[in-house]
Amino acid sequence: MTPLNIRRMALGSALAALAIGSFAAPALAQRDPAYAAARAAGTVGEKMDGYLGIVGAATPELQALVDDINIRRRAVYAERAQAEGATLAEYSFTAGCLAISRTSPGEMYQAPDGSWQRRTSAPPMRHSSCP
Repeated sequence: MTPLNIRRMALGSALAALAIGSFAAPALAQRDPAYAAARAAGTVGEKMDGYLGIVGAATPELQALVDDINIRRRAVYAERAQAEGATLAEYSFTAGCLAISRTSPGEMYQAPDGSWQRRTSAPPMRHSSCP
């Protein structure tokens, strides 16, 4: 098996782990009303790199919320990447692909060109490298 195939297998395992609900964002949304409100208002959105981004102008409160969530995500990604034999960048990208696919209509996400898009009932635009 080539190193590339091993890496793809690891990322496939990572995606499977994320798909069964171990991803931190939905749990945070249920626990933090400020996060849920920001998501619903479209002031935050899922980025392709697996982290949360601010859409538009940042307030100190919103920046603190996003920073806190991203610090937590990075810790989870680092732990799981190591367990899966993937790099942090590979794992967070895979998590970003999944997070974008899980957005609900009305929520914001980052398109492959870097622009912010509001999710419609159609599938979101995702990077061609997404698993």
